[in-house]
Amino acid sequence: MFLPAFIHIRIIDIIDILLVAFLMYQVYMLIKGTIATYIFVTIITFYVVWLLVRDNMLLLGNILGQIIGVGAIAIIVVFQQELRRFLIMFSARYLPKAGISIDNFFSKLGSDLPTLNINGIIKACVNMSKDRVGALIVLQRNSMLDAYVQSGDVIDSRTTSRLIESIFNKWGPLHDGAVIVYQDKIRAACCILPVSDNFEIPEHYGLRHRAGLGVSEQTDALVIIVSEETGGISLAEGGKLTPVDIKTLHKKLEEEFTGRKSREAKPIA
Repeated sequence: MFLPAFIHIRIIDIIDILLVAFLMYQVYMLIKGTIATYIFVTIITFYVVWLLVRDNMLLLGNILGQIIGVGAIAIIVVFQQELRRFLIMFSARYLPKAGISIDNFFSKLGSDLPTLNINGIIKACVNMSKDRVGALIVLQRNSMLDAYVQSGDVIDSRTTSRLIESIFNKWGPLHDGAVIVYQDKIRAACCILPVSDNFEIPEHYGLRHRAGLGVSEQTDALVIIVSEETGGISLAEGGKLTPVDIKTLHKKLEEEFTGRKSREAKPIA
């Protein structure tokens, strides 16, 4: 295939196209299944029409040009949550792989921070799953969750399986809402979380799963959900909800909060 003499394709042009395609794909994955999809398609349609008519239809081209001129501000306003999710996803998924981490910096300056009590959380999940006790446990990572902590009752106590099970006891006053855990402490219980508006969530998932998915869309938190109806355990991370068994959950927590990689562990989709 021979290209006309006036067309010159450089290596940098190919890289440019691949980067744009990658960004477009990431944007699509972020808004897939939400109302933002239709808004995004509308914006793209306006832009394509403007490219077609700007030289031939001056009046229509000027009107569309004015709309597109303030499009950047409109996109920031309309896609505020999606942009927030994109930045969180980028910082949580790609920066650690490049070795860029605030935690790594501070760990060199001082002693290691207290680690998550994985065994206590796993034991509580096993018992609650067996007894079909609903639970919503938010494990804080880099994103600050102070707004959600303030919506509940502050506990600030060491994480133990008995304390988690007591909180989610269906007859207790704190069983509604979420528990937020950071390092080796339960920060608060009965916390209110944002509910996801993703249209693709299966109908059999209730409000507890939607709340867990919602906070994972807006922060980089890892969320454990125990179903009251089935006793099944699910993980919400990065706006994705995945059913897991105890073995997979244990491996995931070890990888995320101790840095130990298991050869048998498979990535959570």
